[in-house]
Amino acid sequence: MTSPINAPEGATSPDDAITVSADGPPSDAKVSGGNLRRQAIIAAAIFGAVFVVCVLVYLALVVPGQWFPSASIKTWNATNLTLTRGVGHLAGDELVVTSPDPNSITLLSLVTDFRSSDYPGVAWVVKGLAEDADVRLLWTSDVRPDKLNSAAIEVSGGRSLPTVVQRNPAWLGHIKGLALAIHGPLPQPVQIKGVVATPLGAADVLRDRLHEWFAFETWNGTSINTIVGGADHQEVPLPVLLALVVGLSGLAFMALRRWRPGNFAPSTPAFLATLFLVAWLLLDARWGFNLMRQEQATNALFLGKDARAKHLVNDDGPLFAFIEKARAVLPSTPVRIVIVADADYFRGRAAYHLYPNNVYFNPRSNEIPAATLLHAGDWLLVFQRRGIQYDRSQGRLRWDNGQTVNAELKLVEPGGALFLIR
Repeated sequence: MTSPINAPEGATSPDDAITVSADGPPSDAKVSGGNLRRQAIIAAAIFGAVFVVCVLVYLALVVPGQWFPSASIKTWNATNLTLTRGVGHLAGDELVVTSPDPNSITLLSLVTDFRSSDYPGVAWVVKGLAEDADVRLLWTSDVRPDKLNSAAIEVSGGRSLPTVVQRNPAWLGHIKGLALAIHGPLPQPVQIKGVVATPLGAADVLRDRLHEWFAFETWNGTSINTIVGGADHQEVPLPVLLALVVGLSGLAFMALRRWRPGNFAPSTPAFLATLFLVAWLLLDARWGFNLMRQEQATNALFLGKDARAKHLVNDDGPLFAFIEKARAVLPSTPVRIVIVADADYFRGRAAYHLYPNNVYFNPRSNEIPAATLLHAGDWLLVFQRRGIQYDRSQGRLRWDNGQTVNAELKLVEPGGALFLIR
């Protein structure tokens, strides 16, 4: 539907009059919408192509053997292992080693029989290791049955990392036995779930990376400040990969726009901002997936329990159980209680559970107040704090730097004790 507008001077006929359509010029809108969709497809194609190229280059760099090997993964669980040196026990599907032998050596072994050329990688599934632990992979082969070969195992986040042994000159013939050796003391129990021999093909490497990216990570003390989701150690962190893909996609876009400027209408900043937003949303999707699994785990742990039962299954459950027993010993009226523990978390939580008593604890250090600051009638609650000694016959409590004080032991439990200062 159109309406005439008075013809300007010089118009010779009504046909020369300017007309305005009430519906507007639909053709331009359709072209604009189609162009926007086209640009979105081009952006997605660039992002996807760069991502695939990055993955292929990574595989070319890290796959040690054939991309598509015929061998399948071999797995041995904790029940297949023999604890040759050290003290430990089976707990569920894990072998828990609590202490090494008198020579500070922990050794686990198993009998195997596979071709070394088919399995360039070996991964011991171990957690609870110290960051500076001396951990080694040991093996024997039919090439030199009398020789014990070894390779260092890296540790990150308290866990052992997979070891690529293909380039080791001793990785030959049929592997007749594997072993894990840990040299030195064990600050905490070490859990061994088993060992895996892998052909490390392209599919194995990609599966390991996906497992690292989407492994379930429970809430911890740093969750509020860090990206949540994925394994503690990641060979290629997902944020780093996405940042690389966004950067390379931007370079590819600028090169293509310079080559064919008519086909790439959006500005470079707008294109990069869009890719940045997409990458951000992908990371948020992983976070949401982890949050959903955390919600399920939280429901399974706490749903249907009363307040006391919830405390007992919480991270500080053993502490809460000890505080319950301590409350039964403490006077009914508030008293002054000094709390000491190696972990900051336990000191703060113990204070919370002991209110409204007059509690004192150092939030930043496990240091015990000087003996001169402890007075008769004070109470000292100790939970998982090393370096404290008590002589029951003399009633003397001793700790760092040889400080002593008269005290009466009122309660003792594994890992905890309660003293009344005299």
